[in-house]
Amino acid sequence: MQQYDNKEQLIAEILKRAKLFIDEFDGISDDDKHKMIEGIDKTPMQMIAYQLGWMNLIMSWDKDEKEGIEVVTPSPEYKWNKLGGLYESFYDTYKSYSLNELKELFICSVNEIVDWIKGFSNEELFNQDVRKWASSTPSKWPIWKWIHVNTVAPFKSFRTKIRKWKKAALKIGL
Repeated sequence: MQQYDNKEQLIAEILKRAKLFIDEFDGISDDDKHKMIEGIDKTPMQMIAYQLGWMNLIMSWDKDEKEGIEVVTPSPEYKWNKLGGLYESFYDTYKSYSLNELKELFICSVNEIVDWIKGFSNEELFNQDVRKWASSTPSKWPIWKWIHVNTVAPFKSFRTKIRKWKKAALKIGL
């Protein structure tokens, strides 16, 4: 897994990968946002909804913990070994938005995550056991790793998916 020396490096990588990811949606029509293409497991809408769902979820864990609310990860309704339902809830939340609205929401969420990161010291981001929610799994990840796994990593992997989706869409005449 990629490592960072400080929060500025993490922020820079998030911003870089977020832009590369969201720019891939340029040229996709709103009429095609729900099109499933064989060999790609998500529609364009689902790819963005997934990112929005996770970014907002991890920030909500921190907000809830700071407010004294017991945090159950990933959420009270879903367990780590049953994430399909959680993903469906993300898709349901965002399915009625236009592709342009989704892109705007994505950019806003990325900016919110960057502002949230800026509120941490490097010690808080990179040391273990700073937040209960971050230590809630056996791996006891530091906060930066949760952020990386729910931003940079999927921005990269989903960028590959949307590129494959676009290539396949061209072949079938979308």
